[in-house]
Amino acid sequence: MTERATASPYLTIKNDLLRQIRTGALRPGDAVPHEETIAKQYGVARATVHRAMRELAEEGFVERKRRAGTRVAAVGGRTTKVDISLVRDEIERTGAPYRFKILKREIVQGDPLAQQVLRVPSTQDVLYLEVLHFAGDQPYQLEERWINLDVVPNAATQEFDQTNPNEWLVKNLPYSDAEHQFSAVNANAHQGAALDVPEGEALFVIERRTALDAKMITYVRMLHPGQTYAMAATNFSLSTKN
Repeated sequence: MTERATASPYLTIKNDLLRQIRTGALRPGDAVPHEETIAKQYGVARATVHRAMRELAEEGFVERKRRAGTRVAAVGGRTTKVDISLVRDEIERTGAPYRFKILKREIVQGDPLAQQVLRVPSTQDVLYLEVLHFAGDQPYQLEERWINLDVVPNAATQEFDQTNPNEWLVKNLPYSDAEHQFSAVNANAHQGAALDVPEGEALFVIERRTALDAKMITYVRMLHPGQTYAMAATNFSLSTKN
């Protein structure tokens, strides 16, 4: 049976609106149709739509204001319990100028790691990116990122020449769940060359996986030279990171 056939009416409406937000059909700041309009569209009572809207507002996806109506919430309004700042912010707080370089960009299928971490079939297109972030002239972070193109199809056409993938995702897509893992690895030859450290050097690794509506958005590994990197985390931040 399909999701539409099995889900209660209010969940159907809620999930349909979430899909529109997720795919960019409804963007931050866009007005959401009036409850009466949605009720007529789905053939339900207005109270059913009101429940869906209330939950979307409680979860931070929309903002409801008297007279102004309901609008898609700014992504920065979502709440998480751990905030890891944007790499640009980390670097600029040190006083160093920030820049980034795309080392690799390709659409892949059948990548075993992508299948595992994004929970996608072997036939699903996934965008793979390698991004090197600099503090001045010094490599600061090597980002290895997989993006689920079933959830973020417009990422396939982004060149990321002006905005890095992290910032682009933060601006364009909210998330409902996030997982973080922290570890250390020894640099392989490619990672060492990118970060200007010897092969075998210890790297500090942050892994982040985000999801929306039970679908994985992105998985990213952020590698830093272990001898020079320190991480700070803040609880109950008002920012959203992908």
